[in-house]
Amino acid sequence: MTQVPDWLDQLAAKAVQTPPPREMHPPANGAGRRAAVLMLFGEGPLGPDVLLIQRSSRGRRHAGQPAFPGGGVDPEDGGPVRAALREAEEETGLMPQGVTVVCTMPEVYIWRSDNRVTPVLGWWHAPSAVHAAAPDEVESVERVPVAELVDPGNRVTLRHPGGYAGPAFRVRGMLVWGFTASLLDGVLGMSGFARPWDPSVTEDLPPEAVKLARRG
Repeated sequence: MTQVPDWLDQLAAKAVQTPPPREMHPPANGAGRRAAVLMLFGEGPLGPDVLLIQRSSRGRRHAGQPAFPGGGVDPEDGGPVRAALREAEEETGLMPQGVTVVCTMPEVYIWRSDNRVTPVLGWWHAPSAVHAAAPDEVESVERVPVAELVDPGNRVTLRHPGGYAGPAFRVRGMLVWGFTASLLDGVLGMSGFARPWDPSVTEDLPPEAVKLARRG
């Protein structure tokens, strides 16, 4: 039987009981396209890490943004777990049999893309090589150490043109923001790895990122 680290078991116990922020509650009328993302943690050379992708700047939705592997739930998937694993395999080439699914987190709603997203929390008990397996959709794939994500020097509050401000991370040449950063911020806070940082350090969303985001 695969051994999941105690810290991840404890994180999962908190995550399944933590509702999303009010602004990300799914519509009560059931509206929105079902989707899933894989939050895949593993043990790398620098300690625990998480798998992120950089979406292609040529894409139609979320162009150029760092993200968790994932996408829409197809009828043949039978649910979010299979969808998250299938999308991760298609996007990064990972082997699903090397992943232990720990839990599914409460569904969250992304109003801009009208997606109801189920985060699937996984443990990479048998890591496989990963790469940008779908070049039209993914530009790069990174295993980002948790230690880099929680480093106060890599954290910033990002201000969007519409006035919204939220957490962001500068890691591995990527600016992680939006839905992905919000989810990471919450999960890291529950993990016990989070370190104090200064949310008053604020930056504006770069113009190129604004342009790509408005494309969708």
